[in-house]
Amino acid sequence: MELEVNGRRLSADVDPETPLLWVLRDELGLTGTKFGCGMAMCGACTVHIDGQPTRSCVMPVSAVAGKRITTIEGLSPNGDHPVQKAWVAEQVPQCGYCQSGQVMTAAALLKATPKPSEAQIKQAMNGHICRCATYQQIVQAVGRAAREG
Repeated sequence: MELEVNGRRLSADVDPETPLLWVLRDELGLTGTKFGCGMAMCGACTVHIDGQPTRSCVMPVSAVAGKRITTIEGLSPNGDHPVQKAWVAEQVPQCGYCQSGQVMTAAALLKATPKPSEAQIKQAMNGHICRCATYQQIVQAVGRAAREG
């Protein structure tokens, strides 16, 4: 199966029903995307499919053939996307496990809505679970990225 991941054409010899998450991690070695709940409930596995935040743990790889897939590794070549910089500035990371999914959702929000209200930020980030409970820092980081982006 041919895939476009982070701007590169890659191939994986997998069952078409294999969840995209496992193709990214196990076949392509892109381990920045995390496994959380396996039911699209926590958001740890979020990647962009044609620019839209998508839970990769329940997405069959066959459903993304011909689409642009962006993982946390492809968000910014240097890790200096405005959301990533704001994440550090607001000291969001604790254990860091949910971070890649949160950052991908925040980046998609800011691309679609460059100056979101706090309510829009909370709505977009709703459904991401952070076991360290850094929710307030997450909202502040997304707001900072919008202001300084």
